[in-house]
Amino acid sequence: MSNLAPDKPQLLLVDDDVTYCSVLKPALEKRNFQVSVANDIAAAMLLAEQTEPEYAVIDLRIGFESGLEMVKKLISLDSNTQIVMLTGFASIATAVEAIKLGAIHYLTKPANADEIVNALYKNEGDASVAISDNPLSVKRLEWEHLQKVLMQHDGNISAAARALNMHRRTLQRKLEKRPVKE
Repeated sequence: MSNLAPDKPQLLLVDDDVTYCSVLKPALEKRNFQVSVANDIAAAMLLAEQTEPEYAVIDLRIGFESGLEMVKKLISLDSNTQIVMLTGFASIATAVEAIKLGAIHYLTKPANADEIVNALYKNEGDASVAISDNPLSVKRLEWEHLQKVLMQHDGNISAAARALNMHRRTLQRKLEKRPVKE
């Protein structure tokens, strides 16, 4: 273990958005965390092994890699790590997978430091969350279905496209678009 402040819990921030990290790191440090930042999974794993973080904030998409892999790797290092998954591309399928793999919360970007800290310390579900009266739109349902099939094929675009009977590039275009609002 390196010479880290013993009174501040270690937090690993993994996001390929350098600007977002440069804003979020000092904000989290002001909230009493010792923050290490990585912009790719390889660097994040090295930091995780060195710092043994109690907390982690991981983006769903880290370059061309999946943040879900990072969740899995962190939990294999220490099953007590409290992980919050961040994403600009929220889907039901990825939220479910993140939780199954060990994340304790899932937030959509842009999430601020207070929202992230609240999520890191929230260990229980909230039964009082309001249930929507409106069903998902057809476009949103399509996007959710594409995400689900992609997850079933371990993020392999070609395999998911074959399963959907769709051209790979068509699927890539559909997945690159931000999800439609509910």
